[in-house]
Amino acid sequence: MSIEHDPITTPVTADILRGALDVERTAHGLLPHRLPAWARRQIPDGQLAMAEAQPSGVRLAFRTRATTVELDALPTKRAYRGLPAPADGVYDLLVDGRLTAQATVSGGNVRVIDMATQSVELREGPAGTARFADLPARDKDVEIWLPHTEITELIALRTDATIEPAPDSGRRVWLHHGSSISHGSNAAHPTAVWPALAAARGGVELINLGFGGSAMLDPFTARAMRDTPADLISVKIGINIVNGDVMRLRAFTPAVHGFLDTIREGHPATPLLVVSSILCPVQEDTPGPLAPDFGGGTVRFKATGDPAERAAGRLTLNIVRDELARIVRQRAADDPNLHYLDGRDLYGEADYAELPLPDEVHPDPAGHRRIGENFARLVFGAGGPFAVTAA
Repeated sequence: MSIEHDPITTPVTADILRGALDVERTAHGLLPHRLPAWARRQIPDGQLAMAEAQPSGVRLAFRTRATTVELDALPTKRAYRGLPAPADGVYDLLVDGRLTAQATVSGGNVRVIDMATQSVELREGPAGTARFADLPARDKDVEIWLPHTEITELIALRTDATIEPAPDSGRRVWLHHGSSISHGSNAAHPTAVWPALAAARGGVELINLGFGGSAMLDPFTARAMRDTPADLISVKIGINIVNGDVMRLRAFTPAVHGFLDTIREGHPATPLLVVSSILCPVQEDTPGPLAPDFGGGTVRFKATGDPAERAAGRLTLNIVRDELARIVRQRAADDPNLHYLDGRDLYGEADYAELPLPDEVHPDPAGHRRIGENFARLVFGAGGPFAVTAA
């Protein structure tokens, strides 16, 4: 404990968390989840179990006069066998909506993944503390955005002044589902993930259901979205379906309809945006599955399917985009609040030439900024499907 004068410890409870759909009490503290417990029981693999517990978009939100804040946490980090250890995840602290300080927590558990065999080894380690000092000595709204790629068990929150849950911002709630790019792969810190950047520009409260490797049109994800209060909803569909080679066109089309039908059961008139994949040259016209290439000491991905099998229903990104556009066009005749956005309008050929994908699949931090800026302009801006309309 390093707050010197009469530290105040506040239990970390769900009422100071935003962006999580559920919380779990563990032996160490509070573990935020981005899927509810009933949905987690239906998860078929360790990839999604890990991804939904990584708190992309999850933040503590409170009001205080404190100038020093300490958060004890136990991270579970992810590493890949044979590659350099990743940097510690970043905790972003915002004061009245502005990024003011950053911290990391060293130590913690490490899940070592062998990408060739998909085996996982857990190496246990100690908890640590994210410390923020010299904050403004006035009443202020504070948010601590948790590392988007580390499972984070919250143990204790200490301050040098009392805190209370942040008041309701009154902003619209945006519920978004997507793949690893929405989750934040290669983003530099949690508020630099593209949905967080777009949410800040759009003036909305984000619930990010971007799950690395796991945007697979899972029915339990659709039901979780159906049951989550939201003013705006978007679903980014395509890349994981293609690079996982999990279905053919015959199964894809009704799966999309079923996913949208389920969301509409709980949100019959909410603006609902279907977004296809950003440009990904290795998968534009070549089916999956995607395979890692470890040459040169870094991971790059390549598609391994046969383009000749497109005629038999094998999926590529271009096939998926065409089908999504057709589905939305068909459904929009009876659903005026349903919209479609081609993901290449967020990141297309010109963007790829300027900001290439380092591993051929995921954007770098500058790419995340580009996608977030384009989404905010096209979707939250004037004339966009999420634009604020005059009463």
